[in-house]
Amino acid sequence: MNLDDLAWQRQFDGGIDVPMAEYFAKQGQLELLIKTAVDRGEWFCAEVAVRELSEAGEFERALTVLEPFVAVGWPFAVRKSAEITIRQGRIEDGLALVRPDAAGLESAFESRWFAEALVTAGRVDEAIEVLTPHLGEPWILESLVDLTNGEHRDARVLELLAPCAERARGGTADCRCSTDEGRTGCRHQPSAVLVLHARVLERMGRADEAIRMLGSVLPDVPRVAWLYAGLLAGQGRIEQLRELATGEHVKLALIGCADALEGQGRFQEAEAVLREALEADPEYARRRLMTFLARRGRLDEAVEVGRPTYEFQDSGNLFYEAVDLLIKDGRPERALELLDGLGAAYVDAHSAHLRHTRIRLLAKAGRYAEGVAEAKALSAQEPDQWDTTLAWLLDLDGRTDEALDLLRSSTEFGVHRAVSEILSRHGHYAEAIAAIPTVSAQREAWERR
Repeated sequence: MNLDDLAWQRQFDGGIDVPMAEYFAKQGQLELLIKTAVDRGEWFCAEVAVRELSEAGEFERALTVLEPFVAVGWPFAVRKSAEITIRQGRIEDGLALVRPDAAGLESAFESRWFAEALVTAGRVDEAIEVLTPHLGEPWILESLVDLTNGEHRDARVLELLAPCAERARGGTADCRCSTDEGRTGCRHQPSAVLVLHARVLERMGRADEAIRMLGSVLPDVPRVAWLYAGLLAGQGRIEQLRELATGEHVKLALIGCADALEGQGRFQEAEAVLREALEADPEYARRRLMTFLARRGRLDEAVEVGRPTYEFQDSGNLFYEAVDLLIKDGRPERALELLDGLGAAYVDAHSAHLRHTRIRLLAKAGRYAEGVAEAKALSAQEPDQWDTTLAWLLDLDGRTDEALDLLRSSTEFGVHRAVSEILSRHGHYAEAIAAIPTVSAQREAWERR
């Protein structure tokens, strides 16, 4: 185990990734996860195992799993060890793991992690003091708001936000929000500061005040409009949203109005507003109208709303959203009909995605043999490009040995993961892990490439 391998795994999801580790955990393979974490230095296995152990109250075992990672100085393991130790009641021992020295306190990053440990220990005022010298960093200001949520320190947070928020109301943020006069002024965007200010007011139960504040600055800081509309919607301010919809923020206002009406159970009015919004912003409103109709159980209408976009060449295309809605509703055959109805020019331009989508839908429909035949035909045209897809279908069709033989002879990139997934689906968990090369081996192969 070394830091280079751990850093590489975290960056590229090498070795056993988080979804696979979580799958093993759900299958009751906690002991295997722990063994893999320790024997192979698989950080994601350790991370998931530690979470499971902590939830079960097995804190000492969780710390034991983290020990080899802490020993090499892996910061994520150190922070997790500190959190667990603090939750055990050994507060000073836990804080000692992450407490920066004098030089470290000059670092916004080290101060941020120490502040989080202090909040975990219930020492919120100290955490605020640690963060205060770094409030010129926009992400630290956001951390201050996040870490103090629910900690009954909102009045103090508002005091710290006040100098910056005051300047931001005029559309500028060239202020000093640090108490240390030796530091440079802050670099906050006015909209970001005012959004944070409004968030704190709202969680204090002062939503009316937040609405008034954002409404007053909207002409100078238009980028707060999304939160302003959201607050109005959350408070059911239909009339104010309607008023907002007469200006430049019509899209946000109408969507917010529809959300508020739906929240009040006024579904017909909400639908009417969404249809009105189609005129203001067809792309965004059409997506919202589709999901609204699907929530109301009107899936066929939702599909028809999206139909005009199914051959668009940009992000406004809602074909795949319609496919996902139909799959979720257990209607893959209807999704296949949509796919088969696409124009030849669009299909030719997007053949790669659509071929994969068709095979996915055949599998969802239980038409495995047909999917196998199509995947084999594609594999003949593009050798070593369809092996994992074909093996997946073979396995679904009950031909698991054939699927594994195909994968083990394949040169397709990432084939080892497909082997592992098939083995794990059939309960061969230790073999599934053995099929994945170690982090060191994958890193070396990646560096050679």
